Amino acid sequence: MSHAIKPGFNALRLPCTTPGCNHWFKNKSGLTQHTNAVHLVLTSTAPSPSPCDSEGNFLPPGTSPPPLLDNAPDDWTPYSDRLEFELADYIFTKNQTPAVQIDHLLDIWAASLIRGGADTNVLFTDHCNVYKTIDSTPLGDVQWQSCSVKYTGEHAVDDTAPWMEDSYDVWFHDPRDVVRNMLANPDYALEMDLQPYREFVTETDERQWQDFMSGDWAWNQADKISDDPDTHGSMFVPNDYYPLYASIGNVRNNVRRAHRNVVAVIGFLAMPKTTKQHAKTANFHNFHRQLFHSSLSYILKNLKPAMMKPEVARFGDGHYRRVIYGLGPYIADYEEQVLLACIVKNWCAKCLSYRKSLDDDSLQCSRTYTEALIEECDHLALWDEFGIAAQLVPFTNDFPHANIHELIAPDLLHQIIKGAFKDHLVVWVEKYLVQTHGQMQADVILDDIDRRIAAVPAFSGLRRFPQGRNFQQWTGDDSKALIKVYLPAIEGYVSVEIVRTFRAFLEFCYLVRRNIITEKTLAEIDDALARFHQYREIFKSSGTILTFSLPRQHSMKHYHALIRLFGAPNGLCSSITESKHIKAMKEPWRRSSHYKALGQMLVTNQRLDKLTASHQDFRARRMLNGTLLEGTKCAQCIPELSIELDICNLAELVQWFLFKHSHPNNTRDPTEVTLLESPYYQGRISVFNSASSTFHAPSDLSGIGGMKHEYIRACPSWRNEGARNDCVFAITDSDTHGMGGMDVARVMAFFSLRQHGRQVPCAVVCWFDRVGDAPDPDTGMWMVKPAFSANRTPHFAVIHIDTIFRAAHLIPVYGTALLSPLIKFHHVLDIFKLFYVNKFADHHAFEIAY
Repeated sequence: MSHAIKPGFNALRLPCTTPGCNHWFKNKSGLTQHTNAVHLVLTSTAPSPSPCDSEGNFLPPGTSPPPLLDNAPDDWTPYSDRLEFELADYIFTKNQTPAVQIDHLLDIWAASLIRGGADTNVLFTDHCNVYKTIDSTPLGDVQWQSCSVKYTGEHAVDDTAPWMEDSYDVWFHDPRDVVRNMLANPDYALEMDLQPYREFVTETDERQWQDFMSGDWAWNQADKISDDPDTHGSMFVPNDYYPLYASIGNVRNNVRRAHRNVVAVIGFLAMPKTTKQHAKTANFHNFHRQLFHSSLSYILKNLKPAMMKPEVARFGDGHYRRVIYGLGPYIADYEEQVLLACIVKNWCAKCLSYRKSLDDDSLQCSRTYTEALIEECDHLALWDEFGIAAQLVPFTNDFPHANIHELIAPDLLHQIIKGAFKDHLVVWVEKYLVQTHGQMQADVILDDIDRRIAAVPAFSGLRRFPQGRNFQQWTGDDSKALIKVYLPAIEGYVSVEIVRTFRAFLEFCYLVRRNIITEKTLAEIDDALARFHQYREIFKSSGTILTFSLPRQHSMKHYHALIRLFGAPNGLCSSITESKHIKAMKEPWRRSSHYKALGQMLVTNQRLDKLTASHQDFRARRMLNGTLLEGTKCAQCIPELSIELDICNLAELVQWFLFKHSHPNNTRDPTEVTLLESPYYQGRISVFNSASSTFHAPSDLSGIGGMKHEYIRACPSWRNEGARNDCVFAITDSDTHGMGGMDVARVMAFFSLRQHGRQVPCAVVCWFDRVGDAPDPDTGMWMVKPAFSANRTPHFAVIHIDTIFRAAHLIPVYGTALLSPLIKFHHVLDIFKLFYVNKFADHHAFEIAY
């Protein structure tokens, strides 16, 4: 199989992000011109959010905004200079240094200055001085407030429960101030949609969904707002909120995924406790749940006036605009959805399906329908026959245009990945193996599956499982990592139907996570879901389980409609609030004394907000600049590298590479070029242990521009466990997309040499050949095998580093034989002869390895 790179190759690294559009571009300018010409965007017919002055009077078109920044470009207030700010930011944010250690560090610094004869003092005298400086920051200053809640219902005459007498504190930020700070943030002034829109592909008239404002829900809200002439020219600002967190829907998904402070903590809700005697009573449960709704209603009350009449807010571009607020989609796991929708567990929070047959087609639930049932039926019948907890009043009843059943958003992490995958499918496989082989043989198989998982080669950003799946505390990241490597590990031990069940499920997960979703993608999502429902029947027919009426799996049926309503779930998922939870809750808890920790956690969050606001302010004034350092080592000439890699003909490979590099339009195969025609290289080289690849991957965790950065390693020793030589996708034909235009290779070394006075970055690679002309029909993944030359030696080559697109992840085709426990992850690429190209390694790989 030929691996020659097409003559005249140009590195095309920016694809059009519209699914089904196979155009790639060398720079953002070409991508922008293509997008404007081919992909049509229709904005809402409601009046546009026109700029106005601070009093709300509309400005003439083209009026420049008032100056956004009032401070001078060298004003570091409240810090004396950049050094002082960076030290405070490092100590408190990045290193999270305890107070005692801050004092010790400053003492050492002061002693070093005295010994050196310096006549200057250290930047801070002690930790109190550091904290006082941070606290004096005028930016990001949304004060904490509190309210006290107490039970006001009937008391039993003979036995009053303690919880009825207690009061419960709720701490919160004013969400109106939080939202106004987000709107005014210059960091994402250009990454905000001011009005709803609908996007179409010009060539096919196919609609597509991406950010929240591209969905039907925001479009419909704009229509409702435009019905009132007092709201004309206003911008609608929906709030995506978790019990403790808030965001605005106008900011695009890429900003939310980049964790650029667009998700903010807004409150700490009370969690009432009582004695064991009263903990299981119906009254306490109802109070506990109603306290949640009443607290949310109280916290959000300051938004309500501007839900009916617009107010003026300043934006990150400097302009003032009239805005009107509305409660947007609510991100929650299933347990909280039960609480939010005031339903009984095991019922659906969004539709009217009966709990024992959830996947039956049914109508969507609504506030009007629920209220009508409450008027007609008694509470016991509502609980048993309709799954409604009629004693509770949802907080959305206090706000206009808010239907909690409609607002519950898709939850990829908790419902699909942690729920349907880890808690259902993985457990079912274990039960299936026991049902089929008996407990003793099933244990042997499960141990081998763990060894297969542990033997998966290392890959950038992929969590490894050195002991397989067997550990007690699972996190969301663990589940997201296991889903990427589980399918090849079970193949050979389970039936084809189970393999296809997992394939369909994985394809569903990766399709709904795409950054842009089109009508075609929705059809593919429906097809994957139908195949999943078809093939999962093997678990019921084998006696492994009794029912599929499971709320988390049932939620997959709602994704099609939810995408149409709220846009691509890529930016609207509990994984985003979970990431914020670590910063806002777990880390401040660890930094506290653990005694009456809430007050300490509030102060920590306040200081973090102030430092973040200062960072944004200084960056907007171009006062912060970063640096990047690179390093090299190893062989210094081609003969040395040849010995190091044990490739005896490396000098010839370099000659052939230099000939192709000097004659890009020559169509001859390198093997046809005589060595006399090829330039012989005798100069010095620089060898690198890694190279970085930057590419457009908006469906994965990436920067605001959707660009992802990863390292590709080729080093003789990785973490003292053995050599690491990553695999890559090399573009061999830039005019063909998918695997037809790429080959897989293993990088043996990165090096650079000088030709005609310029540095030429190269890679020594070992090629793989594709097996067949299509992916494997069961797993849906391409298979490759090591390539060999005519003399049966590995097919090595030297290629330009620009031909490498990104890292590729290979997983062995394990077959049915047991895997030796002596085989480690750094052995498998050398031992196995057949591999899957793991398109589930990340979402970008899923989009290109087709």
